Amino acid sequence: MALIHDSIPDSEICKKATRLVTEVSPTSLCNHCIRTFLFGDLLGIRDSLKCDRELLYLGAIMHDLGLTERFDGEQRFEVNGADAARAFVLEHGLSDEKAEIVWDAIALHTSIGIAIRKQPEIALVHLGASADLLGMRISDITPETVERILDAYPRLSFNQQITQLMVSQVERKPQAATFTWLTEVGRCCIHGFAPPSWNDMLNSSPFAE
Repeated sequence: MALIHDSIPDSEICKKATRLVTEVSPTSLCNHCIRTFLFGDLLGIRDSLKCDRELLYLGAIMHDLGLTERFDGEQRFEVNGADAARAFVLEHGLSDEKAEIVWDAIALHTSIGIAIRKQPEIALVHLGASADLLGMRISDITPETVERILDAYPRLSFNQQITQLMVSQVERKPQAATFTWLTEVGRCCIHGFAPPSWNDMLNSSPFAE
């Protein structure tokens, strides 16, 4: 287990980010964020990507801040979390350029086909989160390593917990879910949920054919 824990960056800003996430998040979500870093870091090594591991960790550990009560807002949760994380890293001394990478990593972490085309830190937060949530590319990591990570940071009914958090987002601000993958969460989990369709949006346009 020591090797798993020792692979996490231990700079002062990383420690403070971890304390923040631990303070505002349920344990299952906090563990997911750490696993996101560990899986993303391992996939980066496998793909021979050179990245700033501190920025990768900051993006990974804070990528779900928008799902927490403290950092919820009117925007989609990815943007709320990205805004909160950027403010945090700027307050703790990161440059504007590095803060923008953290913002992009969080805002784009659910953007399939887009995040992977960005800087390594951004791509690897996306890959790490996808590996932990959906098992994407998990076969590129040895089963023994995956088992050690899960032992160190157990899932604790994570699938159920993350679904409840997503459903809460859709119920409270359906307008932010429109035309995003959260509409699929609504269709699957909320009885009677009917987001605007493509035709609905076109028909509400002020422009005539």
